[in-house]
Amino acid sequence: MNVVVTGGAGFIGANLCRELALRPSVGEVVALDDLSTGSAANLADTDVELVEGSILDRDLLDSVVARADTVVHLAARPSVPRSLADPFASHEVNATGTMRVLEACRRGNTHLVAASSSSVYGSVTDLPKHEGLPTRPLSPYAASKVATESYVLAHHSAFGLPALVFRFFNVYGPLQQAGHAYAAVVPSFVDAALRGQPLTVFGDGYQVRDFTYVGTVVRVLADAVDRRVTCASPVNLAFGTRISVLELAHHLAKTLELAIEVRHEAPRNGEVRASQADDGLLRSLFTGIRPVPLEQGLAETVRWFRSLMAYA
Repeated sequence: MNVVVTGGAGFIGANLCRELALRPSVGEVVALDDLSTGSAANLADTDVELVEGSILDRDLLDSVVARADTVVHLAARPSVPRSLADPFASHEVNATGTMRVLEACRRGNTHLVAASSSSVYGSVTDLPKHEGLPTRPLSPYAASKVATESYVLAHHSAFGLPALVFRFFNVYGPLQQAGHAYAAVVPSFVDAALRGQPLTVFGDGYQVRDFTYVGTVVRVLADAVDRRVTCASPVNLAFGTRISVLELAHHLAKTLELAIEVRHEAPRNGEVRASQADDGLLRSLFTGIRPVPLEQGLAETVRWFRSLMAYA
């Protein structure tokens, strides 16, 4: 089978392309990426074909998707703070871009696996978050992800498009970049710690997250591709862990065997206070999956950071 990964040169996308390229069931792997946040270097030394371009380019998208048996749609404009700075740009890529991908898939009835986000739960306080809860987004980014998954599931229902939507929860691991204003918490912490700088915590640090190692995520995604899994509802892709930001700092200090200083700053707008997945639906669809524990995932992440020239 041939697979196209939109956003395939990004953090999750490149890890997925590498996983797919190793699977005997997969033939051609094509990464479609405009390189706005991804990097061609993430696909170095692989057999993955990189096509540089945007999911908003209908002709290019049609030509690439026409080669695929399955599309994994990861291309997005990520980050809550980025969406607060430019809400329309997040809408255009995440909502309109998803519609472009869907229509390209519909023309060939191509199996689609798409990424949404735990941020769609927003102000809903129930824990753990299960897929039957309402969506109450707190940011333009979260709202754009509600649109993403709604359009995918509407195409599944209205047109019979074989589709599956995952809600990602705080994915971390190798290839996730630090050093910019919109960096996620794990790479930001690792970068600061390796440079001997304080770790910046927004708010009191007791906000809870369900951290999921990228290696676990891409194995689930690749299995969904292999078995052409579909579902009429979104599926949480996380495993019910509850780690506060301050606990994450403690685990990182233990991994690095370093004393770490924490510096608190004002809370950020649009940030969810507590996030934890109910993984019942996920485990019913992907039996036997074993998530990588946080300690192991942090060790792998630190090992990758230390392999980079900037931290040598």
